[in-house]
Amino acid sequence: MRSIRPHLASAVVAVAAAAAIPLALPGTAGAVTVGAGSYATTRPAGAVGPSNADGAPVTPKVTSRMAGRPVPTNDWWSSLAFQRYPGNPYSENMYAHPLTFHAAAQGLGVGYPTSPNVTSDGRFYEFMHQDDLFVGVSGLNAPRTEVDGWSDWTVTPLWTDGARTLRTTIGHGSPYVYAEATGGAARVGFNGTTTVWSNTGTTLGVTVNGRDYALFAPSGSAWSVSTTEATASAAFFSVAVLPNRDALPLFQRYAFSFVTGTLVNWTYNSANAQLTATYTATTTARQGTQTGTLQALYRHQWLNSADTVTAHRYTSPRGEMRLREGASFTTRSTFNGVLPALPLSSAADRNRLRAEIDQELNATDPWKGAADTYWTGKALWRLAALARVANQIGYTAGRDRLLALVRDRLTDWLTATPGEADKHFAYDATWGTLIGYRASYGTDAELNDHHFHYGYYVLAAAVLAQHDPAWASDSRYGGMVKLLVKDANNYDRAETRFPFLRNFDAYAGHGWASGHAGFAHGNNEESSSEAMMFATAAVLFGQATGDTALRDAGIYLHTTQETTIGQYWFDKDNAVFPSSFGHDTLGIVWGAGGSYSTWWTANPEEIHGINMLPITGGSLYHADYKADIIANVNELRANNGGTEVEWKDVITQFLAIADPAQALANYGGGLTPEDGDSRAHAYHWITALDTYGTPDTSVTANVPTYAVLSKNGARTYVAYNPGTEATTVTFSDGQTLSVPASSTAWRGPAGSGTDSGSGGVNPTTTTTTAPPVTRDAFGTIQAESYDQHNGLLKETTTDTDGGQNIAAAANGDWALYRGVDFGTRTGRQFVARVAGGAAGGVSGLVEVRIGSPTATPVGSFAIANTGGWQSWRTVPANITGLTGKHDIYITFTSSQPANFVNLNWITFGS
Repeated sequence: MRSIRPHLASAVVAVAAAAAIPLALPGTAGAVTVGAGSYATTRPAGAVGPSNADGAPVTPKVTSRMAGRPVPTNDWWSSLAFQRYPGNPYSENMYAHPLTFHAAAQGLGVGYPTSPNVTSDGRFYEFMHQDDLFVGVSGLNAPRTEVDGWSDWTVTPLWTDGARTLRTTIGHGSPYVYAEATGGAARVGFNGTTTVWSNTGTTLGVTVNGRDYALFAPSGSAWSVSTTEATASAAFFSVAVLPNRDALPLFQRYAFSFVTGTLVNWTYNSANAQLTATYTATTTARQGTQTGTLQALYRHQWLNSADTVTAHRYTSPRGEMRLREGASFTTRSTFNGVLPALPLSSAADRNRLRAEIDQELNATDPWKGAADTYWTGKALWRLAALARVANQIGYTAGRDRLLALVRDRLTDWLTATPGEADKHFAYDATWGTLIGYRASYGTDAELNDHHFHYGYYVLAAAVLAQHDPAWASDSRYGGMVKLLVKDANNYDRAETRFPFLRNFDAYAGHGWASGHAGFAHGNNEESSSEAMMFATAAVLFGQATGDTALRDAGIYLHTTQETTIGQYWFDKDNAVFPSSFGHDTLGIVWGAGGSYSTWWTANPEEIHGINMLPITGGSLYHADYKADIIANVNELRANNGGTEVEWKDVITQFLAIADPAQALANYGGGLTPEDGDSRAHAYHWITALDTYGTPDTSVTANVPTYAVLSKNGARTYVAYNPGTEATTVTFSDGQTLSVPASSTAWRGPAGSGTDSGSGGVNPTTTTTTAPPVTRDAFGTIQAESYDQHNGLLKETTTDTDGGQNIAAAANGDWALYRGVDFGTRTGRQFVARVAGGAAGGVSGLVEVRIGSPTATPVGSFAIANTGGWQSWRTVPANITGLTGKHDIYITFTSSQPANFVNLNWITFGS
């Protein structure tokens, strides 16, 4: 979910991310280290966190039993816990399918909408919730609803008014409401025309508003029925929606096998590229000995499951749901791979590519004004994608500049320092979330879109990891990258800072973007393609860093969403959208249905394009429905009244997945790119597919980072190997491909090649401020104003001039100061303001080097304990005469591993 979004944007202890050990940074109040990175524990001054519609802070609406646990925001039921509207302390409409719900003072409103409504403008189809029944307790008038438990796709809301208590469990795919009542009789209120067609005392069959329901009371009690309600003296009971009246005996069998938990788990088999996911419900027999339950499977589930289902069916906004009897079911999906980039076309104009790369590098602002998490993320990916293109054409200087831009901006965002107003992440312990500041589109106040925003950071980091694996290690900045993954989609059940899979609904098979789900239509997901970008990023970063748990979680997200996007956004089988809905694609999927729209414009180009961008090496999944790609673009042009203008580069690259010849002809001399893309990347993508062909999903590989392209029946094999040793990739058709270490290789009729990841930027460096044009060598140069550094921290100083100093310098650390200008004078002295609190016997050298941190020192002085880390003294040293302008490295060398010096400022004398 987005707000209205414009379509153009103007010493440290190394900690592995999985360890989850918070360590306070020395001198950095309110920051927690994760390797060399860190996150803040408080928001910047003036920034906001989760808030209601009036702007007031909100806390999770949970019972004391659940207090302190990370709350699953961005779920189908999140309006129960996140009170977006001050006047509604219960919930908004919730769409679990087949049942729908709405909490109220008297209990839980229950419905089963079966007839779609298409809005008068033809843009929205909706199965709107209507209260057919109210499940409750006689006399209940609760002032609010709280959440008393949850599992992977169920939730347990609780009502109490002091005298009466109602506790229910509801969930995706479950046709039951399980209820517990105290302080009064179990009650089911009828909210419409009601017919009783079966009554055995403990079991009641009723039709309300044309829908068949069953009410089950335990033995020893009986339903008392009036025209408006049924009541029973029961401490527990259940209500179910029936697919038909003949199903009543089956539903009676499972009526008291209460679902108490749900769990998804997955495994990836590299040998056959198969992802297996198992969905299990845990049950407790409240009466009798029956185990298991009845679960209604969505279309994307039963299409990919060999498990038997009954003959019973339900209607839903996602098409037909099929009922399965049993505690679990399993789905199996083929993973057709992802890549950092497509291979370079043998027909591509390398001079053109270089010129278009230089257009980006030589721009006045390569970041295009990006300041918030979303536009920064898009810019990070745009530049990282260009680095792969530059590498393939042998433009190593351009590659290194691009990688340095990406590395430095990422490092800045992944490090929290005192007093920062932006470019960092802050952890909100109340809600269990990391929020990036500056935030945008409600990522802070509404907890929207974290997967959309943070996925770009992870994807850019995956490209950087190929060239700078040290930077991407858990002990450096990889730990923070993985925390961004876990905030949006925590795959590690041992990680207690974040809820499990915040932005991904395991049962629905796709993401939800709104943090609070505070809409009559339930929750929503707009850009399915950005959700797939997140999955791609998780696969690539996990593979690059050897983290198979992260990688496999990404594969689960990718394979599951590939199926749901094809069915629910593109209706590839023409079996989901109502026949009266006049569109072949959706801009937004809602709990109640779907809309041909975006959050910010009715422009068809962006309605279609928002489910295409960004184009990445993980976008080839669209080949699962090539015919729908053509139909999609044709519908776009028909509704647009002509060929696309906005986002034409994105749309043309999408078209190339099915028809690269048409796309290349359409692209011509170059298109004005969408702000997250570039001319060079678009041209590279389209020419690659035109040369090598479109994805052939019939062939798989024994690595997850691969693609098979086919043109006129001839295949090109592509694979990426981020490892440190060469490997041979085996494809399911018997072909093999040798791939060097840290490289992508390809082979086919149109050519072969290697995209090497060796070489590139100096490892583990960071830029924290924009490099100045010049520095006066004979003026005071503040130590914290470095352009790059290795291993250093900043902290507030108590020295006389205030500000900050760099801290915790140890052997091998350094700071770079570009453009230090001596002019025509000769610098013969180096002066530094230093302090040290190291233990006795620990000392080291502060050195001056020119042009490289490994160059021969031109001067140095030794420093030991000065009386404390803020006990400052000014120390001079002689240096070799320097004139002109230089990039100065201040390096720190010691025979001991301990931190030995802080540095406040430097200057030079003649």
